[in-house]
Amino acid sequence: MTLDLDWQPILDEAQSHFQDLLRIDTTNPPGNEKLAVDYLRGIFDREGIDYTVVDTAPGRQCITARLRGRQRDSGLMMTSHLDVVPVDREHWRTDPFGGEILDGEIYGRGAIDMKNVTAYSLAAFLAAKRSGWALEHDLVFNAFADEEAGCAQGSRVVVEKHPELIACKYALNELGGFTLHLGGQRLYPIQVAEKGLVWLKMRVEGDPGHGSMPHHNNAVVKLARAVERLGRVSTPLKVHPIVDGFLDEMGKALGPVPSLFLKLARHPLFSDLILKKLMPDKDKAKVIYASIRDTVNPTGLAAGKKVNVIPSVAEVTLDCRTVPGTTREQLIQEIVDIVGPGFTFELIEEGMAIPSAFDTPMWKLLERTIEARDPGARAVPYLVVGFTDDTEISKLGIRTYGFSPVKLPPGLEFSRLYHGHNERIPVDGFRWGVQTFMEAVHRYCVPSGG
Repeated sequence: MTLDLDWQPILDEAQSHFQDLLRIDTTNPPGNEKLAVDYLRGIFDREGIDYTVVDTAPGRQCITARLRGRQRDSGLMMTSHLDVVPVDREHWRTDPFGGEILDGEIYGRGAIDMKNVTAYSLAAFLAAKRSGWALEHDLVFNAFADEEAGCAQGSRVVVEKHPELIACKYALNELGGFTLHLGGQRLYPIQVAEKGLVWLKMRVEGDPGHGSMPHHNNAVVKLARAVERLGRVSTPLKVHPIVDGFLDEMGKALGPVPSLFLKLARHPLFSDLILKKLMPDKDKAKVIYASIRDTVNPTGLAAGKKVNVIPSVAEVTLDCRTVPGTTREQLIQEIVDIVGPGFTFELIEEGMAIPSAFDTPMWKLLERTIEARDPGARAVPYLVVGFTDDTEISKLGIRTYGFSPVKLPPGLEFSRLYHGHNERIPVDGFRWGVQTFMEAVHRYCVPSGG
């Protein structure tokens, strides 16, 4: 079933809104998502669409709107976040908040993560309202604040204080539906599971003293040795079934020799050798490494107040991501097994892992949609190694899928665009994504085609 619409004006409007959203600086911190919410409110006011705005902190807002369907307990939420990560302007070809088109690509922080999905969702919502789709299921538009800093001033507030606003059965979110070119074939990973988030502060104590007199119980030295081990020693392999299947699909596309490499990458004796030294595609090796184990990444160091004083305490922040099923206690034990005893741990932030939502009617619908929109390609289930608002949304029993489709040409790697310099999306790939996203939404909410 193909959605019969006059696509040119829809795609033009979606692209215009997208570029406008990219021009709104919602760098987190501080966020200032209210600026983007004001933009969306203006559109909804002109269209006569009711909406709700939730204030989560000064200058920070989330916005939700709902179109009612015949069935009230099986709605579909299209969700995105409005905040973006900081930029290093000196490394950009264009103004990172200019929404400019250069060589057929739209540049801007948020182009892939994830104001493109805000524009997709807006296009679908406006089409449903204007065309009077005969909705079988509720259709919800939602945009959160603060995803990039852990969701505390965004989706967590809505989930805990206003769950009725986003009540639905399914949600479409980020990190899935992008083209992965392998061996002349095209795969489209769709997120069906997500690793958990555990941010820790690891601390060690030692003896204070004068900087002129070294001793053997220096907290900084002990911490440095521990950090070096965390960067060198891997945690145990934990190959989730979704990852196992995804890597098998990659192997089929790449051929016998790469397939063997991918199998060896899942073997305890060879995994580090393959992924850290032998695999030629370092971007893919990095993603695979993070997919098949709990990861512990040192991200910040703190110790001392004066150059001539040996401090009594040194600490490191650890960004840890856990395979579904790993508890915080198990993770900390894995860290202790690497660094040894004598360290204490303080929890900074925690987000639950999202177990697999595979082999459901929604998965089959998304699979059919992608494969119809790019004949010859295959949709494959995918575990995401980062975190998203799904960590909060799932607390309400909502099954979420990473479906932010974009058609990428060979050589343009999704993983390099995400949080990278010169974040961008091909104009044609964006417009393909709008249509693909709307096709999927219509298939679910209007199954009769009306």
